[in-house]
Amino acid sequence: MWSALIKPIVRLNVKQQLILLFLIMISPILILNSYGNMKAEAILKRHVTNAYVELNKQNFTIINRDMDTVSKITTTIIQNALIQQINMTGTDPIMDRVQRYEQIEKLLVSYSQGAEHGEGIYYSLYIYDPEDNYFFAPNFPQVKKASVYFFTTGEEPYWFQEAVRQKGRGYLMFTDKLSPQAEDSKTLTYVRAVNNIYRGANSIGVLVVTKMESKIGESLKSISLPDGEIYLTDRNNRVLASTTDTMGEVIDLPNDSVAGDPEGIEDFITADFIYVVNNNHSLGQKLVYKVPVRALLQQQNEMKRVIQYITIAYALFGLIIITYFWRSLMTPLQKLAFFVRKYEPGNRVPETPRRGSNDEVSVLIDSTYDMARRLNGLIIYKYQMELKQKESQLQLLYQQINPHLLYNTLESIYWKSSLEGNLESAEMIKELSKLMKISLSRGRELITLEEELEHATAYIKLQQHRYDYVFSIVWNIASETKSNLIPKITLQPLIENAIIHGVKNMGEDGEIIISAIALGESVLISIEDNGYKSVDYEAIAHVLNDDSPNPASGYGIRNINQRIHLHFGPEFGIAYAPRKEGGTRVTVKLPRSGNSE
Repeated sequence: MWSALIKPIVRLNVKQQLILLFLIMISPILILNSYGNMKAEAILKRHVTNAYVELNKQNFTIINRDMDTVSKITTTIIQNALIQQINMTGTDPIMDRVQRYEQIEKLLVSYSQGAEHGEGIYYSLYIYDPEDNYFFAPNFPQVKKASVYFFTTGEEPYWFQEAVRQKGRGYLMFTDKLSPQAEDSKTLTYVRAVNNIYRGANSIGVLVVTKMESKIGESLKSISLPDGEIYLTDRNNRVLASTTDTMGEVIDLPNDSVAGDPEGIEDFITADFIYVVNNNHSLGQKLVYKVPVRALLQQQNEMKRVIQYITIAYALFGLIIITYFWRSLMTPLQKLAFFVRKYEPGNRVPETPRRGSNDEVSVLIDSTYDMARRLNGLIIYKYQMELKQKESQLQLLYQQINPHLLYNTLESIYWKSSLEGNLESAEMIKELSKLMKISLSRGRELITLEEELEHATAYIKLQQHRYDYVFSIVWNIASETKSNLIPKITLQPLIENAIIHGVKNMGEDGEIIISAIALGESVLISIEDNGYKSVDYEAIAHVLNDDSPNPASGYGIRNINQRIHLHFGPEFGIAYAPRKEGGTRVTVKLPRSGNSE
């Protein structure tokens, strides 16, 4: 049964197999993505809710700090001597009462914050005046004003007795209007009874702080929620302050959140909203965060982790599917990749693997092995051609060296001249014989620098005898360079150029400096002259690097440069450059070596 299922797939070509593989693998990825999105949403809700719980705690702490600030200010106002010594008997003169009223009003105005901008909080004092002793004072309280208000029987605000019963404990209260005579204006007030510290529990009045929603609202607005809402409510869910225009309204919370909930923070996640509720029973307040789930889903930072899970699951599923195609596709390609990685041009190519089919993979394998064999043939052919080319070049270059017969003849002439008394001629023949002897070098192509310098010395002496040259020669040869190998007859043509084109007509003023130093892994030999003639260095460089020179121009310095290249490589050779002191310097660069021949 398994074989019957695999056989139709094996008969497909690679393109058809890949299309089938894609269709099979794309189906489960859709299911995995759907599951991943659902899981990511749940993770996001829980993580964000935990973050909002911590944020709610900090926000409530800030609100309590603001409330503590207001409470401390009211304590300061209550303890002020002007408040504590107010006389409601009516025995003092009217002018004293007017002055006391003005002083208390200035005191309250001084503690009001931001009153000049209309967005501060306002401190007002409400005093029961049954005898109407302060008839001149206003009794129509205003929300946006700090003042002292006196009221008689029948004008008492509805909240006055409740504040007195709290015995000096301050609390927040939402009011539609401050008194029956006041204007209609919703405001959040902080109410605290003013007790007489000298007469026990007697109450002087009630201190009211209006527009508290502006101060608490600043603390609420300092928190940024994505399209969310923040409410400060009483225990009955009536809004005391919020980031929306819902003050005084009753908000709906999930059924699990009721007035009797335990002290502390609870969170509720519904289909549409996330609620974070901080219950403070001692203050009778709640801080509620209401965040729409829709806004959170636009910031699914946890999606990356879910996608990783999906990728792993997808890879495992894909591994199972790929197993179906391993025999017909992956195994042959692996063998081909192994061969390509291990193959080096010139190595033996093994026999081409046979698969028994003519699909694209088989054609690729056959072509790759055939290409490797053709490449090996080209490499062998190129190597043989390079060997023949070097042999031809060396043979051509060394054909210019004088034959051994000429050396033997010069030796005979030297002895005959010496016997006949022609000493100067004999000396010249001796130097020429030395030249020929070193040139032949018993068939060696590389000689030591010491032997090459002996050859160069003989050539210089021969030239000085022949033309009566009187130029000076300076030798600066480092001892460690004398055993270094150098192609024979390298320095003589360079010295000849220095004589003919440099110091030939300078007499005693002519000077040639021959130096040799070891520098790292190289040996640098320089031949300098102080000649005055201008030299075309670009033309010299062209001769040295010209691959197809004119045979009529001779060999010369190009011959030397090519022989060095053939023996040591293209990074070595000769180079011409002007001297700072005038004249020309030619530098021969050789690899550092010893005499191994």
